[in-house]
Amino acid sequence: MTIDELIENFELFDEWEDRYRYVIDLGRGLPPLEDRYHTDAFKVEGCMSQVWLVPLPSEERRMRFAADSDSAIVKGLAAVLLTAYSDRTPEQILDTDLEAIFARIGLDQHLSPNRRNGFFSMVETIKASAKARIAARD
Repeated sequence: MTIDELIENFELFDEWEDRYRYVIDLGRGLPPLEDRYHTDAFKVEGCMSQVWLVPLPSEERRMRFAADSDSAIVKGLAAVLLTAYSDRTPEQILDTDLEAIFARIGLDQHLSPNRRNGFFSMVETIKASAKARIAARD
C-alpha cells in the first residue's frame, strides 16, 4: 500500500472510532518481528509502550523497516510509518513531510500528547537510520 492509498482509506471513515479501529487493523497486518530484534538495541526510546523498530537490509538505495509493539494502537501507528517510509531512499525519507500526512489522516487531533511523542520518536529513529545510510555512502 502507498501512503496515498492509506490516506484515501482514512478518508472513508467519518468517525474517529472507525479510524482508530483501522489503525489497529493495520498493526495486526504487520509481519511478526523475529524475537532476535526484541532487544534494547532496536527499542525506541520516548514511547510509553514498548516499541521495536528495525532497519532491514534492502536492495539498491531503498530502505525497509520492520516494527512491533506491545500496544495494539502503537503497532498500528508503526504500520502507518512503515507505509510512509519503507521502500524509499534515505533522501526521500528525510524529505517526507510526516506532519502533513499526520494531519491529513486526522491523527494529529486524536492522539494523546504521550502517544504523539512516541509516534514522533519512531519518526526520529527512522530518520536517524536514513542519515546513517547517507553518511555510510559518503
